[in-house]
Amino acid sequence: MKYVCIDGNSILNRAFYGIKLLTTKDGTYTNAIYGFLNILFKIQEEQQPDGVAIAFDLPAPTFRHRRYDGYKGTRKGMPEELAAQLPVLKEILQKMGYTLLEREGYEADDILGTFGRLCQQQGADCVLATGDRDSYQLITDHVFVRMSATNKSDIVTPDDIRQKYGVEPRQLIDVKALMGDSSDNIPGVAGIGEKTALALIGQFGSLDGVYEHLEDKAIKPGVRAKLQKDRDIAYLSRELAEIYTEVDIDPELSHYRVEVVDEDWLFHTFSKLEMQTFIAKLGLVPGAAPAAADTEAPVLPAGEVVETLQQADEPLYLVPVEDRWAAIWGRQVQLCQDVDQLGPVLADQSVPKRVFDSKALYHLCGDLAGVQFDCMLAAYLLNPTASSYDPQNLLGEYEIQPVMALPEDLPGAQLIAGFQPLCDKLAQRLEELGQRQLMDEIELPLAAVLADMEKEGFEIDTASTAAYGQVLDARISEVQQNIWQVVGREFNINSPKQLGVALFEDLGLPHGKKTKTGYSTNVDVLNSLVDKHPVVRDILDFRSYSKLKSTYVDGLLKVVADDGRIHTNFKQTETRTGRISSTEPNMQNIPVRTALGSELRKFFVAKEGYTLVDADYSQIELRVLAHMAGDEKMIEAFTEGMDIHTTTASQVFGMQLDFVTPEMRRRAKAVNFGIVYGIGAYSLAQDIDVSVPEADSYIKGYLNTYHGVHDFMEKTVAEATECGYVSTLFGRRRYLPELQSKNRIIQALGKRMAMNSPIQGTAADIIKIAMCRVYDRLAREKLDAKLILQVHDELIVEAREDIADQVAALVAQEMQGAADLQVPLVVDAHVGKNWYIAKG
Repeated sequence: MKYVCIDGNSILNRAFYGIKLLTTKDGTYTNAIYGFLNILFKIQEEQQPDGVAIAFDLPAPTFRHRRYDGYKGTRKGMPEELAAQLPVLKEILQKMGYTLLEREGYEADDILGTFGRLCQQQGADCVLATGDRDSYQLITDHVFVRMSATNKSDIVTPDDIRQKYGVEPRQLIDVKALMGDSSDNIPGVAGIGEKTALALIGQFGSLDGVYEHLEDKAIKPGVRAKLQKDRDIAYLSRELAEIYTEVDIDPELSHYRVEVVDEDWLFHTFSKLEMQTFIAKLGLVPGAAPAAADTEAPVLPAGEVVETLQQADEPLYLVPVEDRWAAIWGRQVQLCQDVDQLGPVLADQSVPKRVFDSKALYHLCGDLAGVQFDCMLAAYLLNPTASSYDPQNLLGEYEIQPVMALPEDLPGAQLIAGFQPLCDKLAQRLEELGQRQLMDEIELPLAAVLADMEKEGFEIDTASTAAYGQVLDARISEVQQNIWQVVGREFNINSPKQLGVALFEDLGLPHGKKTKTGYSTNVDVLNSLVDKHPVVRDILDFRSYSKLKSTYVDGLLKVVADDGRIHTNFKQTETRTGRISSTEPNMQNIPVRTALGSELRKFFVAKEGYTLVDADYSQIELRVLAHMAGDEKMIEAFTEGMDIHTTTASQVFGMQLDFVTPEMRRRAKAVNFGIVYGIGAYSLAQDIDVSVPEADSYIKGYLNTYHGVHDFMEKTVAEATECGYVSTLFGRRRYLPELQSKNRIIQALGKRMAMNSPIQGTAADIIKIAMCRVYDRLAREKLDAKLILQVHDELIVEAREDIADQVAALVAQEMQGAADLQVPLVVDAHVGKNWYIAKG
C-alpha cells in the first residue's frame, strides 16, 4: 500500500509564485488554484497512491510560536491575491474527495510527520509532497519526500540524504539546531554554518554528542567558543526544528481514499473559474435539472426535419455534439451526421439561425444564410481572456438550466437541452454591455469572410521553396563548420548546454551566472557578445538559417494541399485585443525583417492568369491614437500629410524639420510606436541603444509635446482602474484585474495594457470592418477577385490580371472608409505576381 500526504501551504505558495497572475472575466484570481491542482494531478499520476491527505496550516499560533516569539517572525503575510484563493481551493479539494487535515496549534509539517509515522507503523509506504526540505528529517525506509520542483525520479530516500549530507535523516534536526534556519527565523548558533554543523553532527552523532565532547581537540577553539556562548539557543533551536509526529489525526489509512463527492458542483465551479481543462480531466458533466413531463422533446428522423422546419415559426439552433450537429427548433431536436441533411433550410435567409461556431458551419454547408447569432463569438466578446469556449462548459459558467427533457442516452443531451437558454443569456449580456452591434456588424459577418479565405488559400511555388531550402542547408553547413573550426571541436550547436561550454569555457567569453542547466545562451546574451568574438555572429546566423529552414521551408511544404495552395486557419477568438491570428501554418509570421527571411514571400504567388493586390494601412495605430486622444498636434500632422516620425523628432528635439537627422527620426519612430504599447524607459533604451535616463527624457519630451496623448493615457488608466476594463471605439472590452493587484509589477503591467489595448483593439476592429467591406464589394460587383490573406494591417487579394488596378483602387477605397476618424486613414496598395513584389 502507498499513501501520499501533501504539504498544502508549501505547494500552494509554489503554484502562486510559479504561475503568472491569472483571473476570470470577473476578476477572480485563479493562478494558485490552477497550479496546485496541476501539481496534485501530476503527483497522483506518478505515485498512483491508495489514498491522499492534504495538510494545511491554520492562521492561529503554534506551540513553536508560544515557545519562541521570533519563530517565523521574518515571514511576510499571505498576499491578498493568494489569500482569496485558499478557501476556494479547499472547497474544491473536499468536493473532489480529498481529506484535508488542519489542527490548531500545529503546522502542516507536523501533520506530515504524523501521517508518515502512521504509515510506517502500519507497514505502508508514504510519499510526502512538499517544497520544504524540513521534511527530510522524516525520511525512513517507508517514508520518502517528493520535492515539488523535481520530477518523478527525484524522490528523496534515506540513501540520498546520506550521500548528500553525510548524516542520517533524523540527524538533520541537530544540524539545523546548530546552523539555524533564516526562513523560519530559527536562530541556531551564531557563526555556525551548514558545513560546520554537518561536520560536527557527522562526527559526534547528535547535539548532545557535540556538547558532551565540547573539549575534544577536533573542535576548533573559535567554534567551541560559539557553541559555549549559544548552548541554550542551540537546544531551543532543536526544539523548534523538530517536527512533531503525534498530532491527533484519523489513524485509519483507508479513510484517505479519494472519491469525487459532488460532480455537478465541481462542473459549475470549474466553469465559473474558467478551468475547462479540469472539467475534461475529471470527465465532469452538468447534472440536468428535472423537467416537466410536458416539455419532453421529440427527436425527429431526418426525413421529417426540412418540412417541419419550413412550417415552424422558430429560430433554428445548431450546436456541435460529439461528431454530429444538433438541430434544435422549438422543443424539437434532430442529430445530423451531415448538416447538409437540413437542405434548403440552411440557405433560406428567412429562417433565423443561432449557432455555435458559424465559421465551421460555413465550411460544412454548401450554402448558409440567415445566421443571426454565434454563441462562441458572443462568449469571446464577453470574456476575451478565456482559454476556450467549449459550449458544454459555458452551460456551467453561465448557470444555464435545461428547458426540455431528452432521452438520457442521447449524445450531448445536457448541451442540447441548454443551448437555447445559453444563447438567450449571452445575447442578453451583450445587450447589457453594449456589444451587440460589435457582434452583428463586425464579428458575425467576419466569420463568413474568414471561412471563404480559408477555403481559397494561397498558392505557393513548391519547387522554388524546396530549392531555397537547399540554399539554406548549404549555409547552415558552412557556418556550422566555421563554428566547429573556431571552437576546435564538433558539438551540437542547437544544445544550449553544449553551446554554453563552447563559448564560456572553451573560448573563455564573459558570461552570466552558471545554473544547474548550464550557461544562458539566449539571444540577448549572444547579442551582448557580438563585439567580443566573431564566432558569435556565426552562431546567430546558424540559428537564423536553421529557423528559416525548419519552421518555414520545411514547415510550409508539409502543409501544401493537393490544390498547391496553403490553407491557414484563422482564429477569431484567440487574442485579448481582438486581433485575428493564424495557425497551421501561421501566415502572419512570415519573416520580413531580414533580407534572407523576406525571400520567403517570393514563393507565395498568384495562380495562372491572376495577380496579387497588397493593401496596407499606413501607421494605423498612431492614427487611431491621434483620434482617440484628440491630440491637436498629432491630428494636424496627419491631416497635413506630414511624416509623423520627423514631426515628432522635430517637436521632441526642439529643431526645425529640415535639421532632423535619420537617427533622430529613428528614435522618434521608436517612441511613437512604443507609446502605443505602453513602453517604459528601460525597454526603449534597449530598443534604440541609449541610456535609460536618455530614453526617459525622450518619453517625457514626447508626452510634453503631445499633451492630448498624455491626458488620454492618464484618463484611460484612471477609468480602467475604476471600472475594471478598457474599450475600443466599437465597444470591444478588455478586462484588466491586474490594475487591482497589490503587486506593483503586476499593477504596472495592467497600466501598460490599459494604455495600449484601446489603440490595438480599435485598429483590429477597423481591419475587420475593412475585410467585410472588401469582401462584400467584390461580391456585389461580381469581380473575379478573392480576399485570401490578412496580416495585421495588411490585406491581400488575388485578382484576375486585367482588373488588378481596378481591384487595387476598390480595396484601398473600402479600407479608407472603414472608420470615420479625425485623421485620414491612408492605404498603400501595390500589385505583383508574388507577395514580395506586391508588398512593394
